[in-house]
Amino acid sequence: MPDQNAEPDPVPLPITGELDLHTFRPADLGELIPAYLDECAARGIFEVRIVHGKGTGTLRTTVHALLRRCPRVKSFRLGDEHSGSWGATVVTLSR
Repeated sequence: MPDQNAEPDPVPLPITGELDLHTFRPADLGELIPAYLDECAARGIFEVRIVHGKGTGTLRTTVHALLRRCPRVKSFRLGDEHSGSWGATVVTLSR
């Protein structure tokens, strides 16, 4: 009988340059975002779109705080009308 309290096995995350946070817990973002950005850079992807949704802005604020602390991030901005408006953040990574 499986342990009901055991953590589920990690699910491989495709590295496409777009990270949709709707399926993740906020508590996971501190590890998830820097690791995803590192993998993107390792694969030659230097512009990444992070989808956090519009909502109340709490998730966006958390994402931006994490990006400010990430040394790999060159700059970031909210999306435009073609990239998700204020429901997404476009990140430029250092090469």
